[in-house]
Amino acid sequence: MDYISIQEGQVKIKIPKFEKLSSKVPVFYNPVMELNRDLSVAALQRFRHEKNDDISICDAFAGTGIRGIRYAKEVSGVSNVVVNDFNPLAVRLSNENILINGLNHVKAYKEDANILLRKCRGKFDVVDIDPFGTPSPYVESAAASLKAGGMVCVTATDTSALCGTYKKPCIRKYGAKPLKTEYCHETGLRILAGFLGRTFAKYKKYLEFQFSHSTEHYMRIYAKVGKGAKKTDKSLENMGYVAHCPRCLNRVVLKGLNLKMALNCHCGGIWIVSGPLWCGNIQDYGFTNGMLEILTEIKINKKKKALKLVEICKDEANSPPTFYNLHALCHKLKISAPPLGMIMNSLKNNGYYTSRTHFNPNGIKTDAPLSVVEKIILNLKR
Repeated sequence: MDYISIQEGQVKIKIPKFEKLSSKVPVFYNPVMELNRDLSVAALQRFRHEKNDDISICDAFAGTGIRGIRYAKEVSGVSNVVVNDFNPLAVRLSNENILINGLNHVKAYKEDANILLRKCRGKFDVVDIDPFGTPSPYVESAAASLKAGGMVCVTATDTSALCGTYKKPCIRKYGAKPLKTEYCHETGLRILAGFLGRTFAKYKKYLEFQFSHSTEHYMRIYAKVGKGAKKTDKSLENMGYVAHCPRCLNRVVLKGLNLKMALNCHCGGIWIVSGPLWCGNIQDYGFTNGMLEILTEIKINKKKKALKLVEICKDEANSPPTFYNLHALCHKLKISAPPLGMIMNSLKNNGYYTSRTHFNPNGIKTDAPLSVVEKIILNLKR
């Protein structure tokens, strides 16, 4: 097998030389996920700062070991890191990369991820699940093993299921129905969040979502873990559904798992429903603001992209679920789109919440009803 050396963040690692990325690569390494790993370093550094104590980390799907090695090298206050992979070649390469970077508090294991997490119950402050495909088979073990005060980090690359292109796999893997709408990446991310919340609830644990994003081919969530039956029951009040009218583009967020609603929208169109999914916050203002401070200081290749993404996610904190796609609305109204900034200013001047969204550059998050948004758009075109 031929190898090449690459520099990412503060580490240098050896990776297999390959022409095309696929699951058949002898040891998996995805260069497209560098931004993901940059953001992970900032998120874990922020978590370590808030925890104010040393942290232990498990990277359950290590591949070349790059993510766990970066955690050990770039996040201060890390006591130990476990990098795990079921592929013996990956474990061997991870051990070589650990030596290359001179780390003595990182260990590589060859184990099934579920078995490792069950064996190490209560030993990790952070569990990172970043598999090739869906994370759903591994969340149960993470929920059982993580102690209160810990953090779970989850990546899903099966966005075609979560976003509604393939509905049956989403129902099978996440127990929720997706929707193929202009805001499908947000409902997909909220389905993933809801699945995590429901799974952790089995163990009287609840999640506080700190930072979440949908980027390129994947979705990523960071959540703190709390414990207690009453607080867990309270957190599940954030579960619910999104009803969408494909005829007029209206949408309604319905909190609670007991779905009761009329069959038809006010326009006469028939509602289509997505869920159950997480209707509460998926961004935390303080956490994302802390990440921004860290990102301004660290040396990473994707700094500009990382700062832009986290800045918009910070602005989305406390925003309502779903967003309006300006181009979709204007297509329906049969007019050209006015400047997005003018619409947002008009909404704010009328007392409504509004923000940009990282899900779509033409998206507007607001608590204004559809009729108000359309009225403002039409007024701006006169």
